[in-house]
Amino acid sequence: MIRSLVKIGILLVGAILVYNYFFGTDTEKDNSRKIFGQMRDVVVSVGQMVKTEKNNFDAGKYDGVLEQLGGAYRAVRDRAQYVDEKVIKRLDELESRKEQLQTELDSIEKGDEAAAAPVKKGLKKDPKAEEKKAAKAADQTRRKAALQHELELLLRDSDALLKQAAEN
Repeated sequence: MIRSLVKIGILLVGAILVYNYFFGTDTEKDNSRKIFGQMRDVVVSVGQMVKTEKNNFDAGKYDGVLEQLGGAYRAVRDRAQYVDEKVIKRLDELESRKEQLQTELDSIEKGDEAAAAPVKKGLKKDPKAEEKKAAKAADQTRRKAALQHELELLLRDSDALLKQAAEN
């Protein structure tokens, strides 16, 4: 119900803006032009941010970090005879989280490859297919943001473990 009210509200505001843009007074037309200009700027900025993040993702931004963590974990394991048992258990937990993130990264990359598949030419655009494609793109963006957040947490926890291992 609330979702429907929000949609109706958005449509109403959009209709008022369009009406004012074409049929309003000079002041209303100027305000509508300013709002449309600001909306365009926001859309362009979001588009640029998504492209930048996609390029970073495609360049292997996350792969390098996961590989570095793997190397750090191996170094701690090699010195395991000098490390406390709690550190080893924590290391096992962090390695498990790293593997989960690697699996999620692989899944996201497969989703990106599927989204980049060529579209057959000559066919009419299906609005439902376009809507599904947009929803998948939004889901991929959300998954990438969640992966980045989890990776940052893993890095922080790994740093704390390495400091603890160095103290022992």
